[in-house]
Amino acid sequence: MKKILYILLVVTGGLFASCDDMLTVKSPDTLTPENFWRNKADAEKAMGSAYAMLESANDIWGFSEVRWPVEAYREDICIMGSDALNYQTWVELFNFSYTNGNSQFSSYWADNYRGINRTNQIIEKVPTIPTETFPEAEKEQILAEAKFLRAYYHMKLLLNWKEIIIRDSYIKSESELNKGLSSRDKAWDFIVADFMEATKLKAIRDAATVGRATQGAAYSYLGFAYLTRAYEEPAKKAEFLQKAIDAFDKVKGYTLVKDFISMFDGSNKNSTESIFELQFSENTDNGASYRTAIHKWMGVSEIGGWDEIQPSEMLMKEFMKEGKIATTGNYDSRLYATVFFQDPYFNDGTGKVYGDDYDNWFCEWSQDANGDWIQGPSYNKPAFRKYLPRNYSDMKKSRTGLNVPLMRYANVLLMKAEALNEQGHPELAIPLINQVRERADMPAMKGTSQAEVRAQIKHERIIEFPLENFRFYDLRRWGETKQALDAIGRTGFNPEKNSFYPIPQTELNSNSALSK
Repeated sequence: MKKILYILLVVTGGLFASCDDMLTVKSPDTLTPENFWRNKADAEKAMGSAYAMLESANDIWGFSEVRWPVEAYREDICIMGSDALNYQTWVELFNFSYTNGNSQFSSYWADNYRGINRTNQIIEKVPTIPTETFPEAEKEQILAEAKFLRAYYHMKLLLNWKEIIIRDSYIKSESELNKGLSSRDKAWDFIVADFMEATKLKAIRDAATVGRATQGAAYSYLGFAYLTRAYEEPAKKAEFLQKAIDAFDKVKGYTLVKDFISMFDGSNKNSTESIFELQFSENTDNGASYRTAIHKWMGVSEIGGWDEIQPSEMLMKEFMKEGKIATTGNYDSRLYATVFFQDPYFNDGTGKVYGDDYDNWFCEWSQDANGDWIQGPSYNKPAFRKYLPRNYSDMKKSRTGLNVPLMRYANVLLMKAEALNEQGHPELAIPLINQVRERADMPAMKGTSQAEVRAQIKHERIIEFPLENFRFYDLRRWGETKQALDAIGRTGFNPEKNSFYPIPQTELNSNSALSK
């Protein structure tokens, strides 16, 4: 994907706007839907445009400022940083006081539908490309890839809105914008069908196309969809649990990465654990821009970040709950890879926090009578380490090329364990849980009952995926969202109002099928 990401944003301009085919005056040297779809190269460029909408990644700043406020601020494992309090739309998301005019989730909604419209154009136009310029077997792969992205975008919407509009065709006229909401089960059926089509994708990508969707990604998200449906549709729970397990069984060729932080600090991109990963690059040749400010958004002010998000006390307690029982003699190794905090590990004189001890970064400073700065007492302020570059020289940059894993093999293992346990087979789930624990230097889990395994899975998912934004979906799936948020004093959550976002006012204004 990194070879094609964003390539179409400049060269085609409005090609993917909703009323493209309504143009009546055409310049012969201007790209249009009629003269663009000529060969495989054109299809690849279009695919680049479809990928460009992943997670709002087409916007250097919006990438962080849309996705994480919309997805992460409602979770119990993080709190707002000091700077985030200056942004009212973010505060509303955190406090659950938003209205349907909130600009952040309105952008999230619009970006996913832009991605869908781009995939729909590919699905419609690729079959019209002459076979002599684009062989049928290769067309099939592009179409399967487009189906994967279309399912992905719809799934992101359905995870955040109770009902969505199924956009299954390329919009050519303004009237086609007016379409009603689909029932939740119909939306899931549509998503599942597209992911099934996407299982035709190749299992392995070559160096030129690394990062693009694969068969493993299709089966992983298919399993995720079925697992979610198993809870949402109790009458079909047994059926969907088995389908989830069958899908996860087909995710082959991946292994867990021992160096956990390497998957998030730019040093191990597209690792053996990565199933689907958002691609960025430091390459700036010829004006290229594949970088983001994610490290600034995630980092606290003490180490040069903007102080937008911090670990919650609940998350820190969960990490430490089992005590220092790791084979290293410390807490769970994922804690040290995920959070900088006041601990002998980060204060051992070896410079584990950007070349220095934690206490020398997180401390009070004052000026003496001569104006010289004097270091004062240190303090404990847990700060996310995930998505921060490995080197401080990169941390100081305004933008970096860190990749963002979207689906990892650890998630597949834990989701499969959950499905097996819900089937009544904790004995089959335990070895999968222990694989994930072993990577974190932790001993095998204790307990063998279904209840004990269920509790262990919940614990592992909390500490495995901070900032990967699965926690809210987990809590809602388990029916525990209000309980979890109330437990940390965030009592503003109302399950009737806040389990899903309201349809954005911008959509209501433009879609007459919804405004009545």
